[in-house]
Amino acid sequence: MARILYGVHGIGHGHAVRALTIARHFPEHEFLFVSHDTGAAILGQEFQVEECPNPPTVVKGHRVDVAATLIAGLRVRCQSRRHLRQVLDLMDRFQPDVTMTDYEYFLPQASRRAGVPCLSIDHQHVITCCRHPVPWTQYPSYLSTSYAVSSLFSRATDFLVISFFQSPVKPGVRAKILPPLLRESVIERRPSLGGHVVAYQGYTTFKRFFPFLSAIPSPVMVYGFNEERTEGNLHFKKNSEPGFLDDLSSCRYVVCGGSHTLTSEALFYGKPVISFPIKNAFEQFLNAFYIERLGYGRYFTGFRPPPRSSLPSRRAWTTAAPRSRPAISAATRRSSPWWISLSARKSWIIKRVCRKCRRDEACRWRAADSRVPPFSASLLGSSRLEITLSLALSCGHDDYRGLNQPKLLTYSLSRLSR
Repeated sequence: MARILYGVHGIGHGHAVRALTIARHFPEHEFLFVSHDTGAAILGQEFQVEECPNPPTVVKGHRVDVAATLIAGLRVRCQSRRHLRQVLDLMDRFQPDVTMTDYEYFLPQASRRAGVPCLSIDHQHVITCCRHPVPWTQYPSYLSTSYAVSSLFSRATDFLVISFFQSPVKPGVRAKILPPLLRESVIERRPSLGGHVVAYQGYTTFKRFFPFLSAIPSPVMVYGFNEERTEGNLHFKKNSEPGFLDDLSSCRYVVCGGSHTLTSEALFYGKPVISFPIKNAFEQFLNAFYIERLGYGRYFTGFRPPPRSSLPSRRAWTTAAPRSRPAISAATRRSSPWWISLSARKSWIIKRVCRKCRRDEACRWRAADSRVPPFSASLLGSSRLEITLSLALSCGHDDYRGLNQPKLLTYSLSRLSR
């Protein structure tokens, strides 16, 4: 058994859900989390959590408040010596074999001082570790976000970048790009075609979300506001992992911000995505940009209705691809690996279930067979501790074109025992 100290960024749900997925899959190891805010609340339901602040991102009205974010970050930085000492004392008490971080600020620094290897597993480093065809209008946001990620959250030993899109890694960068880590509860469910739409809004103060959802000619299951009520076609539901995943796996499409975790889960079920990324949050814009670029859906930077020609027809919103969608559910029942391609035509409907990769554009999403775990860990030897994560690579790369079985990549983080 290994002792793993895991630092998790506490703003939003994505970081905590990803960390929870990993910890659940390794019950033989002992986890202690360092987090705050929402992350601490989610992780604290199943694991022990040590509260420690992190430089936050302040969002108001579906927009990052840059001034408030800088002020809040300076407050944390002014007390960084005290918080760093808190984490170092925690490491002295817990004696971790290795540490892991999901966009956490203090633990990688403490790990370097203590001489303990630290593995970063997050999505944010796709900004700094990869090359992207960024629109020139987004370059100021891109440069400022890259600087923040590099200067604040890049002290780990090695980096695993989790992403539903595969971008080329910059030369000399010590990182590997891997497909999303999905919860077991996500993998267990079979996708189906229902008559409703799922909408998720992570920031409950944003009310302009409602008029857009009210215009959708289908029942909309709204999550993120943690309340139970009905307004017209909007059915607000309290936060519930089983209920949310049941609705997600059976919906027609998803309306959300630029969340990477939710987008990955929606694409795993073969659901088109309409994305409204938070303004001034480049990571969310990048997710939304690739959603449209890869033909997984559409993204909009404002809630004003775009020209009618750029939106799907009413028929497409409500009855998109009735013939092709049942193939998704049928594919999940097969024992062989399956993958889904989303078409950019008409209403970004599911195009087909591919039998093989004929070209990069023909197969943009693949999920491994349910019998192959997304990742596994093992403790090897008595003198050397090795924690091994094996993850199925999504296809779309030249190196993996035409593979009939999931390609497994094994990453080992090791250190000599004391």
